[in-house]
Amino acid sequence: MSNQINNEQPKKPKIATLIALISVASAIIAVGIVALLVNIFEHKQEAKNPFFKVVELNDTIEDTSVWGKNFPHQYDAYLKTVDQVRTKYGGSEAVPRTPSNVDPRSVVAQSRLEEDPRLKTMWAGYAFAVDFREERGHAYMLDDQTFTERQRIVKQPGTCINCHASTYIAYKKLGNDDITKGFEKLNSMPYTEARKLVSHPVSCIDCHDPSTMQLRITRPALIEGLRAFKSSQGVQNYDVNKMATRQEMRVYVCAQCHVEYYFKGQDKQLVYPWQKGIKVENIVAYYDEAGFKDWSHSETGAPCLKAQHPEFELFSQGIHARSGVACADCHMPYKRVGAVKISDHQVRSPVLNISHACQTCHRWSENELKARVENIQDKTFQLRNIAMDALIDLIKDIKTAKASGKSETELAKALDFQRKAQFYLDFIEAENSTGFHASQEAARILAESINFSRLGQASLKTPQAILATNK
Repeated sequence: MSNQINNEQPKKPKIATLIALISVASAIIAVGIVALLVNIFEHKQEAKNPFFKVVELNDTIEDTSVWGKNFPHQYDAYLKTVDQVRTKYGGSEAVPRTPSNVDPRSVVAQSRLEEDPRLKTMWAGYAFAVDFREERGHAYMLDDQTFTERQRIVKQPGTCINCHASTYIAYKKLGNDDITKGFEKLNSMPYTEARKLVSHPVSCIDCHDPSTMQLRITRPALIEGLRAFKSSQGVQNYDVNKMATRQEMRVYVCAQCHVEYYFKGQDKQLVYPWQKGIKVENIVAYYDEAGFKDWSHSETGAPCLKAQHPEFELFSQGIHARSGVACADCHMPYKRVGAVKISDHQVRSPVLNISHACQTCHRWSENELKARVENIQDKTFQLRNIAMDALIDLIKDIKTAKASGKSETELAKALDFQRKAQFYLDFIEAENSTGFHASQEAARILAESINFSRLGQASLKTPQAILATNK
């Protein structure tokens, strides 16, 4: 009996230890729960105040660093638009250069003309044949426009400032608070004079109301352009700032600049040629009706058109636009900073940010999604090269025909085909997605360009030559 008691006595300390461990564990769990609840409460409070008003913003402040005091996360991302990161078909590598009194830049983007000399032939006689470089981030948009060699080739109008600077304050000052009147005055100035009125690349004030932070359109050219486009669809007196949905505004703030345009009349008024629609054939029909040309091709005499950067027009024909996706969803996707959801203001290629830009909708690996993008771009680029070769062939044939003594009347059809072939090709060349924004539409446009070039060549042949070819 005593042995049995002795055997059981040592168990008592083990039970006490177990109880102590349970107590400690319970305390730790309780502390963890309390900490979790406190963290959740703090994040909820943080989410209620997405920003802290450090400075009072108003409609006269265009300096992004001032806005950044209230919105530091957005401002930090905006500063990263200086990054130069190359994708397969976009972005730019930093090319060092020696600064000069004329051009103080120590870094530029690589030349597209050196990458593809055929562009010089396509744009012969136009300033783009002298200087055309890869696109860079918004941080460079004003300097790259100010110091491009194109400025020394032609005296550019103040109109060029509209898409390369924060212009809202300049509009207001010139127009005595009427941005449309100020816009009209800015357009008619020489570039060198208009440049003195702006100091910043695109700024917060160009897209946001400083009182409410709501998106807004501040470029009169887009306000008028959308009114004309909506009118072509049967919607009269369209007011984008009153009638557009928030998701549409997340497209339109980008469309203030990323569009095709031309300078109308002696005052060089900036116009988006959408009166007949925004597809490439609608735009050409508008230009044809207006009798407009950007320049006469120096080798053939064709009345040519220069496409600008029609991202909005091409994107509007694609599957993402049809699905209700906005530019900002991919180029400025939402991200979490603590408890706050913000839009990423780095504004970059989705290929450089696949996890946020693509995978929120497409549940495949980053490698797979990148491969899909590049597959579309590879095919577009191949078609682009075929179209470029066809255009160069047409230009050569027109030059030969001119040298042989063909009259302007005999060359008229070929020159018109050159005009169309160039613009259709340039529509995709100048658009910065290499077809991704609307892959089938891009392929159609390039196919049309090839066809115009070949039809132009055929129009130069005499009936006898055509018969010989058919045999």
